[in-house]
Amino acid sequence: MNDEDIIPHPKRRNFYGRIHGKTLRPSQRVYLSEDLDSLRPAGITREENPGRSRIVPADIFGDDRPIWLEIGFGGGEHLVHMAALYPEIGIIGCEPFVNGVAMLLGKIRAAGVQNLAVHPGDARDLIEVLPEASVAKAFLNYPDPWPKRRHHRRRFVTEDHLLPLARVMKPGAEFRVATDIPDYVRQTLKEVPRAGFGLVTEGGRPWQDWLSTRYEQKALREGRVPHYVTFQRG
Repeated sequence: MNDEDIIPHPKRRNFYGRIHGKTLRPSQRVYLSEDLDSLRPAGITREENPGRSRIVPADIFGDDRPIWLEIGFGGGEHLVHMAALYPEIGIIGCEPFVNGVAMLLGKIRAAGVQNLAVHPGDARDLIEVLPEASVAKAFLNYPDPWPKRRHHRRRFVTEDHLLPLARVMKPGAEFRVATDIPDYVRQTLKEVPRAGFGLVTEGGRPWQDWLSTRYEQKALREGRVPHYVTFQRG
């Protein structure tokens, strides 16, 4: 192993909130106990990979298919939708919220998709062990807005998060951001280009293959306007 294959672990702030919610239903406990291990990529956690050496993405799905990444998949609606729509793609979803992971596993069972991998934890743990230019598309849908000004540095759209993401994305790869928070849009449009991404489109019209999520529906009920931004890795 070369020194360049070891990834340091700097002290960092979480860009997400709580990791536990309401008590899980019995069926959700079954999903976690029976399904998660087979869907979880190896070599991501610090217990499995304390040296933080790079993993081989082809080992996750057994071939060299393109890899997509969803950062914080919430309840998993969008992730399962994209997996069903693009069966030739391998999609990795990262989510530290246990209830969201359990919801996703139930949706995977119902949909029968087989091109998904699930990292039930911090997306940065996966990003830092992925090889350079290994991700063909990434999604950040309705991330935690951290509305208080003093918490804005916890948002995902900051240098500490975006530069590692840019490292693992292929030249020309697409990065999509959906949010209903105007100030999150402002910060996204300011910070993402600084990390090496070019702005492609932004506005109130979703992508053609978009599936509205539970978080978007909540925003609409509460009178907030969704915003969709597309970037391309330089």
